[in-house]
Amino acid sequence: MNGSNDAQARRLDEMEVKLTFIDEAVQALTTADADQSQRIAALERALRDLRGEMAAMRVAQGDDPHNEPPPPHY
Repeated sequence: MNGSNDAQARRLDEMEVKLTFIDEAVQALTTADADQSQRIAALERALRDLRGEMAAMRVAQGDDPHNEPPPPHY
């Protein structure tokens, strides 16, 4: 019986080590996901701002793309 208890204790220890590793990996992935979400949001804001600036520059120069004729291949 003692050998069986030792085997179960070893298995339990191994499972606890694996669970700890999984918990750490999940935490690292959660942190990375949050960081990436913030970076994506910042990039989307920057892109929106740049598009607005480009549109304002076109209007200021009189280059409204809606007033341009279609390219010759149409």
